[in-house]
Amino acid sequence: MSKMQPAYAFTASASAFLLIGLLAGCASEPPLPPGGAQTGQPGYDGQAAYNKPYKVKGKTYFPLTSATGYREIGLASWYGAESGNRTADGSRYDPQALTAAHKTLPIPSKVRVTNLRNGRFIDVLVNDRGPFSPNRLIDLSQGAATQLGMQGQTEVEVKYIDAPADAQ
Repeated sequence: MSKMQPAYAFTASASAFLLIGLLAGCASEPPLPPGGAQTGQPGYDGQAAYNKPYKVKGKTYFPLTSATGYREIGLASWYGAESGNRTADGSRYDPQALTAAHKTLPIPSKVRVTNLRNGRFIDVLVNDRGPFSPNRLIDLSQGAATQLGMQGQTEVEVKYIDAPADAQ
């Protein structure tokens, strides 16, 4: 007579394999940027989802893999009502923090924003994507806009400084 294994022995080992598979899936990238990320683009291997190409309102944006030497002049606006929402890097948006949203600068990036009307400047952390309105270069947090003395949309210079030390 052959000896049969109890049914629970198979169930316990199958459960252990299932649990290991589920736990392995917990280590994932941050959420995709608005519109999702495209894959297979050259130069984007190993990048976090928020630094890969993405599409918003039918337009595809290609984040820079390096921003060294980046300098651009354009319109800045500010946002504040989104308090508590998640930014592209997964952190909670704080309107008083010195942060910004940019369509293509790597996340995270540190940039110097200069108000061209009054000469004030401030260093901010780019941790979000946007603005997706026409003719706008950067969206600043309410706190950054206040320190720059902005009133509505303002012409600014945005100059890349570096990636924050904790991101390297």
